[in-house]
Amino acid sequence: MDDEAGRGAQETRPSLYGERLWREVQHLLVNLPLGIAGFVVTVVMLSVGLGLAVTVVGLPLLALGLAGSRRLGALARRRARYALGSDVAEAGPLVPTRPGVAGWVIACLTDGLSWRSVLYAVLLLPWGVLGFALTVVLLVVGWPVLPWAVRGLAAVDRMLVGSLLCPNALSERVRELEDDRGAVVDTAAADLRRIERDLHDGAQARLVALAMDLGLAKEKLAEASDPSGVAAAAEMVGAAHGEVKLALQELRDLARGIHPAVLTDRGLDAALSAVAARCAVPGGVKVHVDLKGAERPDPAVEGIAYFTVSELLTNIAKHAAARSASVDVWRADDRLMLLVQDDGRGGASAHPGSGLAGLAERVGAVDGVFVVESPAGGPTTATVELPWHTRMVRS
Repeated sequence: MDDEAGRGAQETRPSLYGERLWREVQHLLVNLPLGIAGFVVTVVMLSVGLGLAVTVVGLPLLALGLAGSRRLGALARRRARYALGSDVAEAGPLVPTRPGVAGWVIACLTDGLSWRSVLYAVLLLPWGVLGFALTVVLLVVGWPVLPWAVRGLAAVDRMLVGSLLCPNALSERVRELEDDRGAVVDTAAADLRRIERDLHDGAQARLVALAMDLGLAKEKLAEASDPSGVAAAAEMVGAAHGEVKLALQELRDLARGIHPAVLTDRGLDAALSAVAARCAVPGGVKVHVDLKGAERPDPAVEGIAYFTVSELLTNIAKHAAARSASVDVWRADDRLMLLVQDDGRGGASAHPGSGLAGLAERVGAVDGVFVVESPAGGPTTATVELPWHTRMVRS
């Protein structure tokens, strides 16, 4: 039995001459032709671009060479992930800061990853020659030490890719913040359009009708010479009074939609309880807020938390066919945690263009996390994690 156990251990132990070794060997051999091609293309394009930099076509050619080096860098990262098992993050797309060809040229010329890719393309040629020669010699006469030698060469290749072709943490952070800023701007623009539409179609229309009714009532009173005329004018004034009350209610609803006064005055517990009381779920919504003894979150965080829960409860009432729902809010270290659950039919997803995707963008704009678990048949759970202070985003 000991012999069988030993044989089993040998069978499960990775072989020194297994698939991993041959992937690394292939990677080292292919470095040479790729290094030659990358060196020639990069040097030619950059030399011509720099030489013609004083002309109209020089800088675009230089930018084209940098863009080509960036593509070669992307190929090198994919090769390193496949053959060397490197955990190399993929770089984000090159995003010009202004439209047109000029914006693209400036983006290429100021992109640090593109210049590092140029350096990698230049270094890959001598390294490819050395790696190719050593690998061939090892394949011919160095079989006993082949696995260890190839592993060392692969480690050097892995270091080159990791140091030169990995996205810079600062640049990635800047890109994330730019995306978040775009989401915030889009959300603010959508809110302004909603407010304008609500004012135009709701309160403004009612106030116009009110002015017309009061004008007619004034004329009736001026011309009234008998009780019936006075009664007609009084009826018009009564109708105008009803329009005033409806307009005031719509303005209150609109103000609550912008930023509810109860949130500013009494905090999340009272504001979310008010939202839950208005939610049309048959079994009601249970709200549990455990923030006692803690300072209040930043107003921006409170606002995002309030509108996120409000939107989630609105979706539950409209689409989930749920009998009951619950909202839990608590603090975990420097994070504000929200958990919204319902026993509805499930199937909710944050696909692009959906309301949940919009909530995810709004939460992500302050470095928050938005996760929805909603299998078919339910239940649905939405978990939201927000920073307690928005200054954490700027650190």
